[in-house]
Formats: sequence, C-alpha cells, structure tokens
Amino acid sequence: MISIDLNCDLGESFGAYRIGMDEQVIPYITSANIACGFHAGDPQVMAKTVAMCRKYGVHVGAHPGYPDLNGFGRRDMNVSPEEVRNDVIYQVGALKAFCDSEGVPLCHVKPHGALYNRAGKDYSLALAICQGIRAVDPELKIMALSGSCMIRAAEEISLPYISEVFADRGYQADGSLVPRSLPGAMILDEDEALNRVLRMAREGKVTAVTGEDISIRADSVCVHGDGEKALAFVRKIRQALLEG
Repeated sequence: MISIDLNCDLGESFGAYRIGMDEQVIPYITSANIACGFHAGDPQVMAKTVAMCRKYGVHVGAHPGYPDLNGFGRRDMNVSPEEVRNDVIYQVGALKAFCDSEGVPLCHVKPHGALYNRAGKDYSLALAICQGIRAVDPELKIMALSGSCMIRAAEEISLPYISEVFADRGYQADGSLVPRSLPGAMILDEDEALNRVLRMAREGKVTAVTGEDISIRADSVCVHGDGEKALAFVRKIRQALLEG
C-alpha cells in the first residue's frame, strides 16, 4: 500500500446550482477542500459538506478563493496582499465555525483556482495567504503546489504545509500547472492519470508537457470534483494506492 492523502475540491454548489459529484466521490477520499462562499458554495452547502466529512471520517479543509462567483474563481484579479489576507481570514473563519458546530477539526487550507495559481509564483501573495491562515489558527496546514512560492512562504513563517500534486492536470517545465486555456491542461485518460499518480508517489517525478521529467514532493494527490472523470479517477486511484 502507498500511504498518501487523496483530496478533492467539494462543496462548490450554491443556491439552485449543483456542481460536482460530492456524495459519490466523498467515500473514496481522505481529505476534502470545501468552498467558502466566495468562488462557490453557500452556508447550506458548507454545513452539509462538513457533515458528510464527519460521516465518512474525511479530513476537512477550507478552500478560499477570489470573490468571483461568476468566474468560479478561475479569473485572475488584481488584489492587494492585505486584501487577500483578510479574505482568507474571513473564509477560513466561516468554515471553521461550521466545523466547530459539527465537532470536527479544521485540518488545512487550500487556496482555489486563480488565487492558487498566482500565489504559486507571487511570493507576496503567498505570504499574505499564509499569514491569513496563521491568524485564524497557527496549527492549520496550508495545502499548496509542490515547490511553489506558497511552500516557501509557509516555511518562512513556520506554518505547517502539505505539498500537493494533481492527478488530472498537466505540468509545465517550471513545476507550475498548465493553464486551462492551453492544450495539455487536463488529463482525461484514466490510465494515464493513474500511472502519473503512482510515479509521483513512488519516485517524486512527473513528465511535463514539454517532455522532461521534473521533481515534485507528493504529500497529497488532488482530483477535481467537478471534472467529468472525477468519480472514475478517484475510484481507480484509491484502489491502485491501496494495492501499492
């Protein structure tokens, strides 16, 4: 058996809109990143998702993003580090309240979408996110892209961290993710995704879209809950990890 966390972004429905396959996916994962109302989610969905995590013994994480409901948090925004810090405190604090009401711990924080990608390369933004997390609870871990500025910022202020890799996303030569607007951004073949995950977990390597191998640290593997192959991916990946 390969011991590695399997995480998924959940709780992204809101109002009358249903996004993802949360009920089907959650039995197969070990950690959930729950939307906090800015890019997706709402109080009812947050409460329901935290309760599901308690039922299945899944670790709960906050998934804060830009205030961009229309763009699902995937549009870049020119936001100051101070504003990002306060937005993180607001969103993480909101989800922590739902965790407290269910009697489950909030374990980690994973930034979402464009905020995640920009903070991966912008140290000032990465530091603001880490400072926001620490202001809520210095024991919270940040879940961030392996080798990114967020990992460096966490180390700088002694915030615990989880190095994340992606089952269904392509990598660039510098270790960042291929933008969704470019070819190779999404891995749609189940076997390819599975083989990539096993290699990342065993060897700490992944092949970039440009063909060269890059080194990564794989503490947790992400499968996107809104992806068309999410359920198939997470089932196969979990089984393969259990078989080692």
